Amino acid sequence: MKKIPKDIIKKMSKYPDFYKKVWIACFDIPAGKTITYKQLAEKIGSPKAARAIGTALAKNPFAPIIPCHRVIRSDGKLGGYSARGGIKKKLKMITYEKETGTDAPLD
Repeated sequence: MKKIPKDIIKKMSKYPDFYKKVWIACFDIPAGKTITYKQLAEKIGSPKAARAIGTALAKNPFAPIIPCHRVIRSDGKLGGYSARGGIKKKLKMITYEKETGTDAPLD
């Protein structure tokens, strides 16, 4: 089972507990799979926090190691992606992972 690198866990300590909870749960989404903001909110025990999930993911400084690109809107649309490359990069990463079943390259 994959583990979050220790240096990232250490860096997470300066962020709010809610963000850490979101990022840790997001890390567990397998390559090639996506979940919705709502599903992630439910997964962490905050079923009404889908918007807050989006905020936490938008502030994720550890992408793509913490794979926030795997979280999409309930209507199936991609939603946002604040990391370098924006929404086009998110689509490219999701497509790569669905085709290969492996993590997208960290380029």
